[in-house]
Amino acid sequence: MSTGRIFDIQRFSIHDGPGIRTTVFLKGCPLRCLWCGNPESIPPEPSLSYLADKCIGCGECVKVCRPGAVSLSSAGKAAVNRQLCTRCGDCAGHCDPKALEMVGRTTTAEDVLAIVLRDHAYYEASGGGLTLSGGEPLLQPDFAEALLNAAKVEGLHCCVETSGYGPWDAVDRLRPLVDVWLYDCKETDPHLHAKFTGVWNSQILENLQRLHDAGAKIVLRCPMIPQHNARVEHLEGIVALARKLPKLQGVELLPYYDLWRAKLKRFGLTTAFPASVQPPERATVDSWNDYLRNRGVRVVSEKSR
Repeated sequence: MSTGRIFDIQRFSIHDGPGIRTTVFLKGCPLRCLWCGNPESIPPEPSLSYLADKCIGCGECVKVCRPGAVSLSSAGKAAVNRQLCTRCGDCAGHCDPKALEMVGRTTTAEDVLAIVLRDHAYYEASGGGLTLSGGEPLLQPDFAEALLNAAKVEGLHCCVETSGYGPWDAVDRLRPLVDVWLYDCKETDPHLHAKFTGVWNSQILENLQRLHDAGAKIVLRCPMIPQHNARVEHLEGIVALARKLPKLQGVELLPYYDLWRAKLKRFGLTTAFPASVQPPERATVDSWNDYLRNRGVRVVSEKSR
């Protein structure tokens, strides 16, 4: 049985491909996007989540924490020293109110598919299916391939959401099993891409072109981040890219949202991303879409795919 690392399974998803879907989030990502919506997905190993509001101050976590990373504060709540924490999970295993939880686990493709198949009737009625997301599915090609193969045996429609940053061999292995690729384009300027994500976009663009030329169905998904890539130059870059990919299913702009900030304290994370960056107004998003349409780009949303 093929095993892999996941951190969430989201049923009744309507934003990760056509119809009603189940999105399986794989853990581990080679990118370090400044605005990452799932920062807990980046490390491949499990992450410790702590929600103080759930803590009842029982102290069971303190008793079992071997490195001494957990203590009780003066307020009677657990306090986690992230520098001492080894993420062993002992504290979470003894936390009845689930204030402490480990996010991320190793599982089998068969066990994941069993959960996915619970909603088979909804997929048939809506044209939905399974979506692999992350993190980055290309980091776990064996597991992704096994899960997609099993889904195809059951007749499921399959999508993969990817940054495209990985070896072509991994992309090519998954290619026959994927109905629609949800391919991220985070920045068209290579230097800014490296600044915003920590990696250059040359391999991403090369894989995108090869995937397109192989006949894959691709939706280009472009996060739009104010004060960063929400620029005319980037929109022009998207236009140029779409013209090089005439068989592209379309471009979907993804406006920035800031709900991820609530996760920072939960996982003991910090960010240098400016708090001044706010989600764009609807009119602004409409203007971006109009800009692309006026230049001949097919703009799509999850409802139009």
